[in-house]
Order: sequence, then C-alpha cells, then structure tokens
Amino acid sequence: MTLAELAALFAPDVKVKALDKAIARGAGTIYLQGLSLGFAYVAPIGMQNLFVINSAMSQKLKRAMATALIVIFWDISLGLACFLGVGALMEALPWLKELILGAGGLLVVYIGVGLIRSKADLSGGKDVNQPLWKIIGAAFIVTWLNPQALIDGTLMLGAFRASLPTGGDLYFITGFASASFLWFNLLAIAVHLLGSRINSHVLTLLNRVCGAVIVLYGIKLLGNLVQMVLV
Repeated sequence: MTLAELAALFAPDVKVKALDKAIARGAGTIYLQGLSLGFAYVAPIGMQNLFVINSAMSQKLKRAMATALIVIFWDISLGLACFLGVGALMEALPWLKELILGAGGLLVVYIGVGLIRSKADLSGGKDVNQPLWKIIGAAFIVTWLNPQALIDGTLMLGAFRASLPTGGDLYFITGFASASFLWFNLLAIAVHLLGSRINSHVLTLLNRVCGAVIVLYGIKLLGNLVQMVLV
C-alpha cells in the first residue's frame, strides 16, 4: 500500500473536502459567467434603461428606485421564461442544442456588433411622470410584448444553457438575475446623483463596451459548438 492510499484510508474526508471545494469553484465560475453576461445584456440603452434614467433625472430618488424595481421584476421574469423554456425544448429535442448554440452564437455576435456601431439617444422614454400602475404596464409592454426582446433573450440565454454543465443552471440564472437587480438599482442612484452630467456620448461609449463583451461571448458560444461537433 502506498503512502497516498494509506493517507486516504485514514482521512477519507480529505477527498470529500477537495471535491466540495472543486464544486464550489465551478459554481462560482458559472455564477460569474451569468453575472457578466447579465450586465452586458441589460446595460445597453433601450426602453427599460430609458425608463430608469429619465425617472432618476426628473423625479425624487424614492420614485426612481420604485421604477427600477418594476423594470427589474419584468426583466428577470422574462429572462427566466427564456432560459427555462428553451431548456425544456432541448431536453425533448437533443438536436436543438447544437442548433441553438449555432444560431444563438451568431445572433449574439450580431447584437454585439450592432451595439458597437450604434449611438445612444435619450429622446425616447421621457414620459415617466405618470402613475405607478402606468409605469408597471408600460414596463411590461416594452419587455414582454417586444418580439425582438423575446427572440434575442430566448436565443442568447438558450445558447448559454446549452453550454452549461449539469447542475449549473441555477448558478448561471442567479448570476444573470443579480446583474439585473444590481444594474437597474445602481443606474437609478448614479443618474440621480450625477444628473445633467449623463449625456448621449457617455451612453454611446457604454453601448460600445457592452457590445464588445457580447461579441466575445458570441465567439465563445460558437467555439463550444465546434467542440461539440468535433467530439
């Protein structure tokens, strides 16, 4: 019997602890992947961000934070629906996994390139000085009833779910939801404090940075597809 085997015999919990640490590191990595993708996904300036930005610039902080929480709720609910819905289809149709990785990877790259080339415009979404129930309805419409958001979210999140190891779904979507919660709350606070210093030039720069991150993620997805096909 070797020294290593003897040590394992008298200290079996060493292997268990090492395995637990490895699992924790893997879970942390997947969580950070979801968090970073979530930031890149929600940060580009669209109607949701315009709701929060204009509310924070024109109203009291309490109202701006309420608007942010409404947007967070609809954003996370849409993300969950896109993520879990595609996962169920992939379990029923195994070939769909490769298709979504390919289509989703290409779409992610396309979205990223579009953001890099775009210019932010603050002229939309100014009508936020309205009753709370109207903001709830408007946030639902621009999130859930936006076909492009449904398609993009389904392909992007579905593609990443296809690349996750078994048991990684919870950590990834938790990271994605954390990004939504942190981003919209911090955005409301930052815009309220900075006020007039926020302009379209700053937002355009933000879009380009986020676009570059999304392009890199798209390339990663396509790389996963190549590995899956070759193995």
